[in-house]
Amino acid sequence: MIDLSAFVKPGDGVWWSQASAEPTPLVHALLDQADAFGPVRAFCGLSWDERLTRHLPESVALSSYGALGELRRLDRLAIVPCHYSALPRLFAEGALPSDVGFVQVSPPDADGTCSLGVGVDYIADALAHTPVLIAEVNRRMPATTGTPRIPLSRFAAVVETDRPLAEAPVRAADDIELAIARHVADLVEDGDTLQLGVGSLPTAVLDALAGHQDLGVHSGMISDGVLRLVEKGVLTGARKEIDRGLIVTGAALGSTELYDRLPELPVEFRPASYTHAPQVLARLSRFVSVNSAIEVDLTGQVGAELRRGVHIGAIGGQADFSRAAALTGARSIITVRARSGAHSTIVPRLHGPVTTGRSDVDHVVTEHGVAHLRGCDLTERARRLAAIAAPEFREELLKGTK
Repeated sequence: MIDLSAFVKPGDGVWWSQASAEPTPLVHALLDQADAFGPVRAFCGLSWDERLTRHLPESVALSSYGALGELRRLDRLAIVPCHYSALPRLFAEGALPSDVGFVQVSPPDADGTCSLGVGVDYIADALAHTPVLIAEVNRRMPATTGTPRIPLSRFAAVVETDRPLAEAPVRAADDIELAIARHVADLVEDGDTLQLGVGSLPTAVLDALAGHQDLGVHSGMISDGVLRLVEKGVLTGARKEIDRGLIVTGAALGSTELYDRLPELPVEFRPASYTHAPQVLARLSRFVSVNSAIEVDLTGQVGAELRRGVHIGAIGGQADFSRAAALTGARSIITVRARSGAHSTIVPRLHGPVTTGRSDVDHVVTEHGVAHLRGCDLTERARRLAAIAAPEFREELLKGTK
């Protein structure tokens, strides 16, 4: 195990790559050693590492842009509420921990340079503002294109591994998600450029688009659903105004098959300063964003962070993409299941913060249909949203519109 005390000093701030690119051996070394040289401030994104929730030392103060994956189980997680597009600036200004960075990279090429592989996103932007970098060089990390490679000499220390990349948790879409996916597919036109998240519902949406033509992708993350649409000849990117013929993403979260096949796919991995930048998104006039909500109020405001007072989500890139799609693109779509347990997810007022403003939402989709909101006044918005709520809640919701 690497001795981190030579590189991490008391009071230092440490960040690391997220999800399938998480450098687990380095993170576990930090957890094992932090009490000896801490305290340490730490920042990470989506994590599937159960050790963070079971054995987080008191000497490690962990923050994130959202309560994602295993992080939602952590009582001591500090949430930094920010748009994903703001992360590059926050690192540049020193607002986020950036003394030491942990990354997982591909083996060096003949020139001695490594690729960030499947996890470029905020990491590529943070590198320039982080003096000490430590790398897990994983033999199974694919080398990807779209972002400059890193000289091996840039790393203060290296740990070599040969382990499978973490696969995204898989759950088959249920009947409700399949119904929502069909409604979303009806809103997508041939030639559109899509942004979607990852998970069972976004995957169902992608599968429902199998009959479309010349779709493009410009997104923060991609999953196996993208691979299937490439194989079917649906994702050609032929009509994209920029990056024509390319799938642009910041990260890949999927199966080993997806990771292994990335080098043969027309995919370019770009930093958050590109994937989420408003000046870039504004060039995609047929841009369609598809994002999920925890609840939506009767004006069209979206809550995607808290459920019954508990953080289970993030602002993430939802507001970045939704605003671009609604303002300079084609359409902004928000999906939500009509009920959560015994509660309606279409509500008179949000129970948490507003993640995406009502002016940035064109369509809200539940399993019961589509509420077309663009150009509607507040009264008509409320009527349309109540109409796609679960049937047992509609009458009560409609009372507030009269």
